[in-house]
Amino acid sequence: MRLHDLHPAPGTNKEQKRRGRGTATGQGKTGGRGQNGQGSRSGGHVRPGFEGGQMPLFRILPKRGFTNIFAKEYAEVKIQDLNKFDDGTIVTPELLMEKRIVKKLNDGVKVLGNGELNKKLTVKAHKFTKSAIEKIEAAGGKVEVI
Repeated sequence: MRLHDLHPAPGTNKEQKRRGRGTATGQGKTGGRGQNGQGSRSGGHVRPGFEGGQMPLFRILPKRGFTNIFAKEYAEVKIQDLNKFDDGTIVTPELLMEKRIVKKLNDGVKVLGNGELNKKLTVKAHKFTKSAIEKIEAAGGKVEVI
């Protein structure tokens, strides 16, 4: 194979439409813009959502709810996922990231009480559910709120 043998995959390179280059092109005279009006003028366009002066849909539909800008988003960890660690391990948010149990720390880590824990661990996190605390301590581990 040589450089002159290389070709792009079929269908990847499309020929550009040459508008307004005569009647034979199929895009001649008005060049696909129609006859008259704002869209036919150079520089003429309407903003997204504009409906020709009719009340736009986004203004007709009722608004619901709000976004709390102070809400904290915690990375959630199920207690059954902590069984991957060895006995006596100190589980920190950084260790959870390293082991890919958590993708993003966000505003901290919250340990949920889903599943069972069979290992004796010291778990350091920002928040715990009541059931998670009970299960970690029942397994002989310790809970530390950061």
